[in-house]
Formats: sequence, structure tokens, C-alpha cells
Amino acid sequence: MGYPTDLLSTRAVVKPGLFAVIPKDGLVNNVIPGITGCRISIVASPKMGASFVQYIVTAEPGAQTDLPFAREEGVESFLYVIEGELKACDAGDSPKQLTAGGYVFAPPGHGIEFENKSDRACKLLLYKQKFIPCGDFKPHTVYGNVNDIPFRIYDDMENVFIKDLLPADLAFDMNMHILSFEPGGCHPIVETHVQEHGAYILSGEGMYLLDDTWMGIKKEDFMWFGPYVAQCAYGVGREPFAYLYSKDCNRDVTL
Repeated sequence: MGYPTDLLSTRAVVKPGLFAVIPKDGLVNNVIPGITGCRISIVASPKMGASFVQYIVTAEPGAQTDLPFAREEGVESFLYVIEGELKACDAGDSPKQLTAGGYVFAPPGHGIEFENKSDRACKLLLYKQKFIPCGDFKPHTVYGNVNDIPFRIYDDMENVFIKDLLPADLAFDMNMHILSFEPGGCHPIVETHVQEHGAYILSGEGMYLLDDTWMGIKKEDFMWFGPYVAQCAYGVGREPFAYLYSKDCNRDVTL
């Protein structure tokens, strides 16, 4: 990085238990046992109040998992390719070539393996959380690419669109979605709900309300919103404001 060229400043806002906004400029590298050749930033964890862990990863050529990521009892995992390409799979499967927009979900206890055999860096997201069982329902491995999934209109608004990456059934206690706002598009209401979200901005710019604060958000920012934190957004600028976000779902609250 070298010496700074101006006064040190940041757009980062972290309010433990409530929300966090983490721009790319403040990310630092973390060493994760079992993963080599990667620059890894942990952007959400129980240390801030999240119930999951999320990572932003740059996998250099030759990068790989020496041990399956998140092969832990009762832990499910997810990998999404932001840009570039690499081989990745549920640790019990043969490797699949994933390009930008490609993803894999691994059921609890399986873990994910990946290797970058290309000649350029690959940027990806990793995610893990504890699985909440539901009777005899059991999730299965899912592979896909968002470019093969059509958008559908979100809440009857012609300028806001959504994609679901995982099946919407009781076997899954989480989902991943892409929400996209055309310039001027917005949420229909200020949402206040029990679910929490981890959101990575894929494109564009937006104005986001988190708790009682409006903030400018842009491509490559990461956001976390805790349960019951008021939140909504407007898409601004000249291109769609789109983000990939996690959601806990299909389960009751335990006492």
C-alpha cells in the first residue's frame, strides 16, 4: 500500500449488533488455515453481532483449498464468483468450472473446495453459518449461475427486480438473492424484520437507510444489517444498483 497520499479517512460505519458498512478501501488480509494463495477479508462475523461469517476473497492464480472450507459439523456454506473463474465444488463432488456469477451451496458438514487454475486472479465471496434442522427435511448441494436465472419483478414494481439462487423450500434455512434497482427504484416500504442480511454490492450506487442514518453505498461495498434494523434503499446514478444478499428463512424463532 505504501504511504497515504492524503489525510486518513473512511466511509466505514460499524455499530455492533445493529449494522455495518465496510468499503473495500479498508479491507485487510486474514490468514485462514486450509486456504492458500488468497487475500481474504472477513467482513461479517459473530464479533459484530452477525449469526454467520462472510468473506471477500481474491484468489490469485494457483490459489486453492488445502482443506475443505467450512467442513464443520452442522455448518452449511456458499461460494459465489464475482469476477474471473475457478474450479469449485461441494467437497464430496468432482470440481466444476465456475465463471462470473457462478455459485455452489454445500449442505451442513460437507464444506467447499476450490482451485484457481486460470492465469488471472478470481474474486469471490465465501459464506458459512450454522444449519437449523427442520424435521426430516435436508438441504442438498446446489450449483448455478445467476446469468441463467431470469429476474422477476419485486413487489409489483416495474423498476425493481429479484433473483433467488437457492430453492424456496423447508429443507433450506437460508437463501441468497440478487436485488436490483433501476435508477429511481426503491423499496416499497421501510423494512423492519427479524431476518438479518449480509449484502455485497455488485453494481451501481444507492442511498441506503440503516437504522436512522442515510448513507451513500456503491459497488464493492459490503453491508450487514441485524434483526429489526430499519432499512430501505433508492437506486441512484446511471446503472442498476444491485447486490447479492443472504437471508435466514423458513424457520421459527426458538426460545
